[in-house]
Amino acid sequence: MRMPLRSRKLLFVIFVLAAIAYTSVGCSEPSTGDLSLFPAERLPAEVQSAPATVRQAYQFAAANPDVMQHIPCYCGCGAIGHASNYACYISGVDDAGNVTFDNHALGCSICVDITQDAMRLVQEGKSVEEIKAFVDETYAQYGPSNMP
Repeated sequence: MRMPLRSRKLLFVIFVLAAIAYTSVGCSEPSTGDLSLFPAERLPAEVQSAPATVRQAYQFAAANPDVMQHIPCYCGCGAIGHASNYACYISGVDDAGNVTFDNHALGCSICVDITQDAMRLVQEGKSVEEIKAFVDETYAQYGPSNMP
């Protein structure tokens, strides 16, 4: 027994609407609210093509050195000379303000998780000291801090 044409059309419309709703939810990026972010178009190509959370972490780190240079990392990157979570993203800034990016955080979920937590806590109005304390408490289980 065939389904009436009207029922098939209704089923098709429902399917299309569900697919649109699923795609919209699946493609949404994490909210960055009113955070200061480095312009995405000025990021290196490999960062621009990274997942949204990684890209936003790079944008946040580059735009907020006053926060990120005081936040430790616990991924073991102290062994490669990183002295803060900021160094996982930025290897230098010249006198003209041109940023040189480090690709370490592209492949390190701990670095990105720490930065995502810092972003959230900045949005909540937490101080740098409060953010550092949260990171220390949350991530110390993964290894030594790269900050004294």
